Amino acid sequence: MSLPLEGRSAIVTGAGRGLGRAEVLELARLGAAVVVNDFGQPGRDGSGAASTGPAEEVAAGIRAAGGRAVAHTGDVADHQQARELVELAVTEFGQLDILVNNAGILRDRMVFSMSEDEWDSVIRVHLKGHFNTTHFAAAHWRARSKAADAPVYGRIVNTSSEAFLAGSAGQPNYAAAKGGIVGLTTSTALALAKYGVTANVICPRARTRMTADVFAGFQEPAGDGSEDRLDPLAPEHVAPLVGYLASPAAAQVNGQLLVVHGGMVAVVERPRVAAKFDTKQDAFTYDELDALLTPHYADRPAGETFAAAEVLGLKHE
Repeated sequence: MSLPLEGRSAIVTGAGRGLGRAEVLELARLGAAVVVNDFGQPGRDGSGAASTGPAEEVAAGIRAAGGRAVAHTGDVADHQQARELVELAVTEFGQLDILVNNAGILRDRMVFSMSEDEWDSVIRVHLKGHFNTTHFAAAHWRARSKAADAPVYGRIVNTSSEAFLAGSAGQPNYAAAKGGIVGLTTSTALALAKYGVTANVICPRARTRMTADVFAGFQEPAGDGSEDRLDPLAPEHVAPLVGYLASPAAAQVNGQLLVVHGGMVAVVERPRVAAKFDTKQDAFTYDELDALLTPHYADRPAGETFAAAEVLGLKHE
């Protein structure tokens, strides 16, 4: 029996460690030929010298296991290097079928303390990095579809975060970037559907180099003989969903947001209109808005905002 992704090729960014590594290994296990992208900087804030080591090591491991893999050590936030990444997949494997955007950094700070560079660097790597690879992959699929005069096979899986959904107070740059990625994904999903391409976004929760301090001591497997159980926050809980969304089975899944961690997948519903007010005049006045909106918000729980903090309570039952 053939594997779900046999004959397909994929790019995974930030695949030298953590979530990206688990995702690229899963795609390879499902039969895809993969480009393992990682810039290789050691600091989770993007500090330190770039290194070919992480991407090369993962690619070598896939090849040793009988898979097809090549490393790319460029910076996806650089437009030209993102172009070269997509071109590498096409050159090595004949075409690109799957793009998984995962690369990112953290530079956490409260909004009143955040520097311009801390803002710009996180937006650059996450949001611009997602755009750059998506741009060149989309152009590749559009050209192929036009040449064939038919839809082609294309899958994009982008990475957002619960920090965007819940409004993480100490991560305004990260939350903004991750919210932007959701907007990029839904726009891309609509733009590329006619070419046969789907685009979806996940909000994963995992214990990685970037989140080691956040989840330190949290939900570790109990010391009761269950040490062999998979850590509920292991990246391996996330990777199968990426494999599914990249597969032919997910052809009808497009423009969706899913939260995933610890043996659980939650499909997040799009925002709904909670209330609507119409002026009784030609245009609203301050007094009319005061009479309508102030009572509407008067009984709201303290601290309730547009943020969906309840997602943080989701867990495997």
